Amino acid sequence: MNALLAHKTWRTAEPIHALIYFVEEAREEYDALGLTAPRMGYFASRAAALGPASAELVISTFFNFSPELVRRVIPQAWDIANPGAILAARFRAADRALRRGLGDAIGSPALRRAAELARRAAEGAITHLEGRPLFAAHAQLDWPDEDHLVLWHAQTLLREFRGDGHIVALIDAELDPLEALVTHEATGALPSGTLLTTRAWSQDQWDAACERLRERGLLQAPDAPTLTDAGRALRQHVEERTDQLSIAPYRALGAEGCQEFRELTRPFSRAIVDGGLLATFSSLFNSEAKVTGRE
Repeated sequence: MNALLAHKTWRTAEPIHALIYFVEEAREEYDALGLTAPRMGYFASRAAALGPASAELVISTFFNFSPELVRRVIPQAWDIANPGAILAARFRAADRALRRGLGDAIGSPALRRAAELARRAAEGAITHLEGRPLFAAHAQLDWPDEDHLVLWHAQTLLREFRGDGHIVALIDAELDPLEALVTHEATGALPSGTLLTTRAWSQDQWDAACERLRERGLLQAPDAPTLTDAGRALRQHVEERTDQLSIAPYRALGAEGCQEFRELTRPFSRAIVDGGLLATFSSLFNSEAKVTGRE
């Protein structure tokens, strides 16, 4: 299995999973449970597979969010709604959003076949649980019955499998969570300030991470993060290592299965992006930028 093909296969279908972080249906479902504090629905819904996790466990497995942000909502969320109820709300949100975004494709033979291939890939990864806590937590959940939710759940597993591997690659590169964000933004894949805002670090913390990276010779001196040759090489190594660590699920499909899966899911992903279900993700999807792991 070619690592590049595995990467492309994951990426082609990624919008099918990623919509859960942007759609109004998710906010509505989490608000209905009382998870109304900023970011509480996001952290609780994604961490719920772990059970009533501590803030420290969420900080560890999500990797690059400000610990202060996580502690504002975890473990308080578990006093408001139990993890089982939150997981059910997440699946309801995915169901509603996919029905809105995919329309007549729901129930189609193409979607059924895509779900079958996605599940095969995800189940191929279950024999590689070691060192992948967030993937392992989601892998023990019951499979849904409807094809579009099978596809969504499978892509969720594939995303978390890749994300856990990405953290391994970042740690091996000796990049802490904030340094990982700085180097990611410095590749030019995202507008300046996006990761600082969404991950809720302070400007002083960001500046300190930039200084640490400059001392390592990975970042140039100007204020806007710009990678040196060494920084670009390290970041490329992280991306390539992530791809290598993410091959296992796609071996279960083989090259022909990956190509078929891409052909089947490309129209679904395009419909989700064009329908505005993940507006902040669409520019990345359209520009062919790399979207990797937990950054």
